[in-house]
Order: sequence, then structure tokens, then C-alpha cells
Amino acid sequence: MPSDTSVPSGAEPSAPERRRPGAPAAAAPVPGAMTRLTTSGDEFHLTRFPEDPRDQFRAWDAADEYLLRHLYGSGGEPVDPSGAAAEPVDLSGTVVVVGDRWGALATVLAGHRPVQITDSFLAQEATRANLERNGIGADAVRLLSTRDTPPDRIDVLLIRVPKGLALLEDQLHRLAPHVHAGTVVVGAGMVTEIHTSTLRLFERILGPTRTTLAAKKARLIFCSPDPGLSRPPNPWPRVYTLPADAGAASGLTVTNYAGVFCADRLDIGTRFLLRNLPRRRGPERVVDLGCGNGVVGTAAALANGAAEVLFIDESHQAVASAEATFRANAGAGRAAEFRVGDGMSGVPAGTVDLVLNNPPFHAHRATTDATAWRMFTGSRAALRRGGELWVIGNRHLGYHAKLRRIFGNCEVVASDPKFVVLRAVKR
Repeated sequence: MPSDTSVPSGAEPSAPERRRPGAPAAAAPVPGAMTRLTTSGDEFHLTRFPEDPRDQFRAWDAADEYLLRHLYGSGGEPVDPSGAAAEPVDLSGTVVVVGDRWGALATVLAGHRPVQITDSFLAQEATRANLERNGIGADAVRLLSTRDTPPDRIDVLLIRVPKGLALLEDQLHRLAPHVHAGTVVVGAGMVTEIHTSTLRLFERILGPTRTTLAAKKARLIFCSPDPGLSRPPNPWPRVYTLPADAGAASGLTVTNYAGVFCADRLDIGTRFLLRNLPRRRGPERVVDLGCGNGVVGTAAALANGAAEVLFIDESHQAVASAEATFRANAGAGRAAEFRVGDGMSGVPAGTVDLVLNNPPFHAHRATTDATAWRMFTGSRAALRRGGELWVIGNRHLGYHAKLRRIFGNCEVVASDPKFVVLRAVKR
């Protein structure tokens, strides 16, 4: 089991006796061992975003710890297949951290002024919050999204292996022109996240690759960039046309950037929602919440020419996909808004008529309903009186009970053995 699952609280560790050159001063103590990461004698207080005192998950895992131990020297512990102990890595050049899930790596490395590249808005916000929590200036880490151009020259490239290979493939293609023969490339992940196909991607796009022994169910990947390597073309984004059985979206052209759910086909849950979309007319404000590739919001916009749609997702790749999908089908002149954000945060209260939502029930490897709760409560706040939230979900998730608690009502619009479409109205 990955170490981002709950761990028991223990005794307060003693204050650190030393700090690396350039490391920040110790922050004010935060209760709970769940928030405390100690590495090479320095202590950092780290949480996920948004912070929740009831959260039973840490902002880092064993793969992050393994990577940091390698960077700062393993203290004699072998991390190489040959059994050699790791020496500290030279971090004086441009350090780039890719896929840092909650900002733990960027915060610990802040003394080296790293560049963080992530697809996740929540990861960026977690990084900002963790820097502040540890008394580190916001300018210590340069935050970039996966849609931004990487730094011209990368001397140390650190990659947290993502859940899906597609995003890794796309990012390696985008990063490859910016590394050189002397670039230190280290990947990190849990053993369940690193497969032969993962190593082959590094080999094919960057250069010779090897992996380490496992430690606490985590592994490191070492890659030696080959500037003369002949790389295949980047296959992302992918574009396809929806079949005739896609309900309101039949025949639409869909664009998927790497990392967006169901990259080359329409998932069955979205397909079921599209077959049961509300039929509405007249001017209204519609939100495609957790928009993914934007096919639901695009279908709603095409069904009601007077609707203005806001596409929201915490993934930069998803919002780029949604905009490309919408423009390919609705045209450049049709009004719409595309926003990377944390659910309905930032949407003014009482300004929305309809929210369409397929909430995720995983946060990385953890199963949780926290995101769904935030989406549902945020939707209620943003809806006008009489406004509606339509939700597609697996039957076993019990969203109807949550919606009744939040809205005071919930109606089953459609169901099959696997999915339900639910409708809740703000009274």
C-alpha cells in the first residue's frame, strides 16, 4: 500500500539541529505527524489542498522520500542496482520538477529555486500554500503548467511518474529538446506505477534508462539523455469523431490532450449522460463542471443556441481539450468560457442555471468522495433559485444521499445496471 495512505500519529520529533545551505528557517509547529516531512535533517510542514484537518492522507509518499534521499545523498543506503550508495546530486543548475502532486518536492527543494511543471491546478495551489506554511517566499518556485514552454536548458529533471502513460509520453516529448547530455534525469514512483512500458518511454524519448531496487514499495528511474536520439513524433493531442450512438454528442469532433480521461473513445458514463441530457431553451448560464474534453458542455451548447457555457476543470490539459472540442464544433464566434480551477470556487453565487457534472471519486491512488462533496456544495451556492445540478455517477457511490443532504431533494432521471443520472434543484 502506498505511503500516502494514513499513518498513525507519533511522538513529536525533535527540532532539526541543522539546515542545508539555503534551506528555509523552520516554520511554526503544526500539530500532527501527518503533516511533517523530515529530510536530511530539515523539517517541513506539508498538507494537501484544500487543507482539511480530517484528511487522512499525506502530501507526499515513499516515492517522494526515496527521490529526496537520492538527491541529498542516501547516507550509505544503497539506491543503485550495483549496491553503490548515492552521492548528493549537484542542484546548482536549473532544476525542473514534473508532476509534483502536492508541492512537497518543490517546497523541500525551494532553496534551489526549482521550476515546477504540473497539469494540476490543485497541485499548484498546494505548492503555494506549502511554501507559505514553511516561511518560504512564493518566488522561490516558478510554477508552470503542462501547457507552458519548459525552461530553455534543464540541468536536473525530476519526474514523479503519473498514473497514466499518456501524460508522461507527452511531457517527455515536450521536455526532450531542453535537456542535454549532462542533464541528471531521475524519475520516481511506487512500484505499481513503474512498469516495463514506463521505462521504454524514457528509453525511446530521452535515452538509456535503468531502475533501482525497491524501497518501501517505491522505485527510482535513472535516465541518461542522448542528444542524438531519433525520437518518434509526439502522438498528442488525439482527435476523433463520436459515433451515432453518442446521444446529443453524436458526430461531434473531440480533441483529447494527453492525460485527459478516455483519450481515444467516449467513456460509458459520459455516453449515458449524453443520452439523457436535459432539453432546455433560452438564455441561460451552464457549467460543465469537471469538463474533461468538454464533450458534455459542447453538446449542451449546441442543443441550446442561447446558452453560454463555462467549462471548468482542475486539469490544464482538460481545459485545453475542452476549448479545442468546443471550437471545432461550435465555431470561433460562439461565446464560452474556459477556466482552470478548484470546482465552483470563484463562480459568483446565484449566477448559474444548470450544472452538468461527472465527479471523480479518486485522488491519485486514494478513493474519496471529498471532491464530489466540494463540487456539489459549490454548485448549490452558484446556482440561482430553481437552478439544477445534473450528476452522472456509478450506482454504488450513493450520490443521491449526498445530494438530498445538500439540496434537500434528488430525482433519478435515468438509470441502468451501472449508472444513474441524478437531478437536484435549488429551492
